[in-house]
Amino acid sequence: MLPKLIVIEGTNASGKSSLGVSLAERFGGEIVSADSRQVYERLDLGSGKITPEETRGIPHHLLNVRKPGEFFSMADFQRLGFEAIDGILSRGRVPFLVGGTGLYVDAVADGYELSDQAPDHSLRAHFETFDTPALYEMLKKQLPDTDIDPRNRHRVMRALERLAADDYHPAGKSPRYTLLKLGVTWPREILKQRIDERLEKRLQEGMVDEVKALLEEGVSEEFLVKLGLEYKYLTWYLTGRIGYDQMVEELGNAIKKFAKRQMTWFRRDPRIHWLDMAGDPLEEASGCIREFLKDG
Repeated sequence: MLPKLIVIEGTNASGKSSLGVSLAERFGGEIVSADSRQVYERLDLGSGKITPEETRGIPHHLLNVRKPGEFFSMADFQRLGFEAIDGILSRGRVPFLVGGTGLYVDAVADGYELSDQAPDHSLRAHFETFDTPALYEMLKKQLPDTDIDPRNRHRVMRALERLAADDYHPAGKSPRYTLLKLGVTWPREILKQRIDERLEKRLQEGMVDEVKALLEEGVSEEFLVKLGLEYKYLTWYLTGRIGYDQMVEELGNAIKKFAKRQMTWFRRDPRIHWLDMAGDPLEEASGCIREFLKDG
């Protein structure tokens, strides 16, 4: 039987990180963070990274494993994620994979078969000159039956790179773990309110200064803008492209749209048990976990 992995996934501002800590405390667990921006050092407030105090002593893995500006792929995340989970299991602890980057979660949880071909940076620079619909048309000409989401720029571009390197094969799956998947979100209006409150709190705590310091240290505008959401809009504000009030309004709207896209991704997975956040999600999740873990 495959070793057991508990996955906690959900939208921005849903409370999944704090729930993960509470559950790891109860069940002797350690947490692997599945967030494409929290892998970077000094991207703290903008990425919503859990603070040392908030971890309450629970080990967290895959935070701060790259310097800002360094390349980090889904394959890098998967490799480090497997290493972290296998280390947790070897210590007799319970692994929790917690995050909102659905593709990263599934790459580890479902064992995507990924290529280890290094990216061709010159080719990538060429592809970056095209918008996403144009890139998708290029892909369709070479792979008419592709099932890649035409809006997923990263995956479309990566497929084109691999085709150019004669390294393309449709992604299969080789699962390494038996899964329990728990979902965390809120009704739309409550989630919108939570997003607004969290954004205001992080701005008060110094999120603008965080991005300003990164720019002053030489982290490129291009890198920060590509990170999206907080880092994109704060970079635009700090470089004079938009005003402060416009930045706050547009950023809040962008986070809400992103949360909607996250839910679209998660809703496709019928394995996710969605917790009732208006009830007692800690007890509900604990019951699911006890049942999951009881047979070995």
